[in-house]
Amino acid sequence: MSELDFITDMVEEKLAKGNLRWLANFTEVHRDYRVGDITVPVYARGSLEERGFLLSRIFSAFVTPKYKIHFLLSRSNNIDVKFLRNLILACKNKFGPDDWIFIELIQSRPIDETVSDAIKNIADNRIGVVASSLASKDEITSDNVLGRNLKKQMKLTEARFEMFDFLDYLKGFAIVFFLGTLMLIALQLFFLIPAVNPLSLLLMLVFSTIMGYSIYRTRYHTALKLNEKGFEIWKGRSSTKGMWTDYADVAIYISPNRESFLRLYSKEGKMDLPLSRVGISRKEAYNAIKQLLKRK
Repeated sequence: MSELDFITDMVEEKLAKGNLRWLANFTEVHRDYRVGDITVPVYARGSLEERGFLLSRIFSAFVTPKYKIHFLLSRSNNIDVKFLRNLILACKNKFGPDDWIFIELIQSRPIDETVSDAIKNIADNRIGVVASSLASKDEITSDNVLGRNLKKQMKLTEARFEMFDFLDYLKGFAIVFFLGTLMLIALQLFFLIPAVNPLSLLLMLVFSTIMGYSIYRTRYHTALKLNEKGFEIWKGRSSTKGMWTDYADVAIYISPNRESFLRLYSKEGKMDLPLSRVGISRKEAYNAIKQLLKRK
């Protein structure tokens, strides 16, 4: 069940990071949620209402439907038609008659033809179902709008982790503000232009805030993408890729400045995957990647 556990963590991370906002604005995520007699590993509740700027909220309040949105992830070595029907019936009994329901089913084995037919023939347009097989890589989708949208937005075996680093952002801000202030001082000293004043410093502060973020994104921002085949690390605009099959072992490495990494070992050397900088739990990442290395 290790790969199923890994995918479950990836889906929860997608929900928490807002990566499924094109389906809905999910505001609550539950683990081991009970629906009738069935317990699903991940459940999320949300709506179509916007949470952004004031104009978006006003537009949402008057135009956007007030449907409640539910997302459920269920996993198993093998899912049968009886389980699918019981899960859909439990959702209908628990949730409102106008609610939208997204159901993602993951199983280790190939999808049985009877299950495939049952999913394709779901008549209720309020319920979108996608079933994925880790063995055959098949994806079966209910023939409705919700099912097709769920398949389009969900990439089960891939997740991107990143986190805003304020200290690295300050580097970009300080560079722009320092150079800009030096320019203002030079204008005043050599060209006798009264460039240094409260207004110019305020404008320079605003300019440095904007440009500092641009420098941070292009030079310092760290992101990590994981999937069942390998990884990709971004540092600004540069990136490094790797495959799990190239590595034999993994360990948790703590740097001198107390940052956490996963250190991958191979015959050619080692590779460090950032954890602290992208906000990943050491324990969960170590266990998941250890299992991926064992499968190669």
